[in-house]
Amino acid sequence: MEKLTKTKKLKRLRKHGFRARTSSNDGKKTIARRREKGRKKLSV
Repeated sequence: MEKLTKTKKLKRLRKHGFRARTSSNDGKKTIARRREKGRKKLSV
């Protein structure tokens, strides 16, 4: 059986995921902007 999460996917989430965004100040701004715009997906 293969591993559940692929490393590449994990790296992507760690850099661009929701929790990664909300952990920094600029990331919070990004999420807020995307909410304002009405984006369905706020982050990866």
